[in-house]
Amino acid sequence: MTAELYACLYAREFPVQALLRLRPELREQPCVVMEGDAPLEQVCSLNTKARLLGMVRGMTRVEVDTFPASAVLARSPKEEAATRAILLECAGAFSPRLEERSEDTAFVCGIDITGTRSLFGPPEVLARRLVERVRAVGMRACVTVSGNLHAALCMARGLPPSATVKIIPQGEEAAALAELPCAVLDPSVEQGETLAAWGVRTLGMLAALPETNLVARMGQEGRRLWQLARGERTHLFQPAEPQLKLAEQMELDSRVELLDSLLFVAGAMLDQLIVRANARLVALAAVTITLTLDGGGTHARTVRPALPTNDKRLWIRLLHLDLEAHPPPSSVLAIALDAEPGATSKVQLGLFSPQLPEASRLDVTLARIRAVVGEENVGRATLLDTHAPEAFRIEAFRATEGEGETTAAAELRAAVRQLRPAESVTVTLEAQRPVLFYFRGQKFHVDRAYGPWLACGDWWQPTLWGHEQWDIVARAGDNSLLCCCLARDRMHGGWQMAALYD
Repeated sequence: MTAELYACLYAREFPVQALLRLRPELREQPCVVMEGDAPLEQVCSLNTKARLLGMVRGMTRVEVDTFPASAVLARSPKEEAATRAILLECAGAFSPRLEERSEDTAFVCGIDITGTRSLFGPPEVLARRLVERVRAVGMRACVTVSGNLHAALCMARGLPPSATVKIIPQGEEAAALAELPCAVLDPSVEQGETLAAWGVRTLGMLAALPETNLVARMGQEGRRLWQLARGERTHLFQPAEPQLKLAEQMELDSRVELLDSLLFVAGAMLDQLIVRANARLVALAAVTITLTLDGGGTHARTVRPALPTNDKRLWIRLLHLDLEAHPPPSSVLAIALDAEPGATSKVQLGLFSPQLPEASRLDVTLARIRAVVGEENVGRATLLDTHAPEAFRIEAFRATEGEGETTAAAELRAAVRQLRPAESVTVTLEAQRPVLFYFRGQKFHVDRAYGPWLACGDWWQPTLWGHEQWDIVARAGDNSLLCCCLARDRMHGGWQMAALYD
């Protein structure tokens, strides 16, 4: 039987870290997060630079304003929920068995890493790789490893901010926890006062108390604290599997109207999406940007290139062109990006094959054309399931799997040139067959006429249609030949030159 082994991912000051993750310009200055309604709002989280200035939790807005050059942010439950999902996704890359135990101002996740040595190496290597993965998404956290989940959690709470990894050897939990203060056990106010009155300040001092006498004075809660201090408290692991959801959202500090400012914020969010997509070996197939507007309502646009890609410059360019063609009707209060994962595209060229143009250039060109002629007029023509003339619709370009190279036909065939729009002609009939017509100012005598081919449809709708077609070989006055297709509208009458044959 493999001994149980757990890792604890612990991110302190989670509210301020969640806000600064997408605001890199504020990371180098003191920042505090306020919670509550004005004027009773108080500081609930702050970064290290603010703490060095003397700021503490519970300060009011008036007290915070006395500190110069400090950034004040409002707590955002939406951004914290998105960041929490991202951290669970990072932890899920090392083990599918996760249990979230987050606190009010800290993110806590227990990870069952039993049996992962053959995949990721020793626990030290796994812990450092997890710290690097979390740092790549803009967060700072520490990782502790122990055979007891509660011991790993207590050690994570007691680590200094400069420490990132701590491994507790099997069977040495009590010795490793002995120097930690009793506050890491998160006792109640009454329990903390009782321990302070007894002079118990560390877990080692608490673990040295007689269990029987402690239970007699504090009840079963005293027994729980005693077991936690010794690293012997058992835990029923309750895993929850996180789902891959590539999404980012950010509430702006003020109203934004300029497109360049919106794209600057979207660029930081795209960085995080690309980092997470690369970690899962996928690419971004589509990105939907949702803008929360001032006064209510949202403005959503979806950008989908021909091939999935993780090129940030391409995504910024496509979003810029799309929002420039479809701007939001009012100022923006919040931005959300939702990405659809897709397979990474791989192109292998032949040794003697000419180099093909980049697919990203085609996407940018198509976006510019759509901005000029409209989205409904750009794409590829797809035939409809009908014989009606001009029966097609425009679909967006898609690169599908398994499309092979097309080879030219071995035999020569006649090519037809469709006239759009069809040109009106004057036709003379004999015995219901065309014998003479005028086309582009010339008179043509029909040598051979094949037809008629009749077609009709949509008889159950007001768009009822019907026409007949003739394939004609005609000769002009200068003895030149013309091969063409004549069509007559049987509903409204009239002849038209539909196509020319080469």
